[in-house]
Amino acid sequence: MKKIITVCVFIFAMIALISCTQQVQRMPQKTSSKADLSKLSQATFASGCFWCVEGVYESVIGVHEVVSGYSGGKEPNPTYKQVSSNTTEHAEAVQVYYDPSIVSYATLLKVYFASQDPVQVNGQGPDNGASYRSIIFYRTPEEKSASEKYISEVQKKYSEPIAAQLLPFEKFWDAEDYHQQYVQNNPNVPYVQMESIPRIKRFQKQFPELIKPDHKL
Repeated sequence: MKKIITVCVFIFAMIALISCTQQVQRMPQKTSSKADLSKLSQATFASGCFWCVEGVYESVIGVHEVVSGYSGGKEPNPTYKQVSSNTTEHAEAVQVYYDPSIVSYATLLKVYFASQDPVQVNGQGPDNGASYRSIIFYRTPEEKSASEKYISEVQKKYSEPIAAQLLPFEKFWDAEDYHQQYVQNNPNVPYVQMESIPRIKRFQKQFPELIKPDHKL
């Protein structure tokens, strides 16, 4: 019995060690200028921990900036504590600022599915709960149609339903400063090493032609 208890404690400790919620570190951040973002197109996605998704899209050619934040709920100015406790309808999400003359929305959809488990409901990897659910937020009928079409293509590869929701974009709330560029600023955090970087590598292996030269892993 003691051996079983010891094993259970070890398993729970490991889960906590690689949980997005458990790994927050308020370290000095390297922020980048957003002066010219108004001239770029925007796309919003949710797929598990926003640190991972931000790291994935930051490495894509044509993407100028990725901001971690919250979307999908009605709570104004949500905090990380509120969202991660699943007391709001918000999900951790990212706002992608991109140049459509270099990378298309259709390509961003390919990037979106390339790093995730498309059939995992309410979470990705060790992160579970409604705040980690997968959502594609569309802004136009064209984006909705493109998303539906690509989801149908992805569905052909799986027997289980694709978990990603397709919702109209309403509002995006920036996350706290210490969440921005988290992978870049915290490369040695256990969660980043065991979850974020593997997700980035998973995407980059599938689409090496989309990677910025200085972001290859």
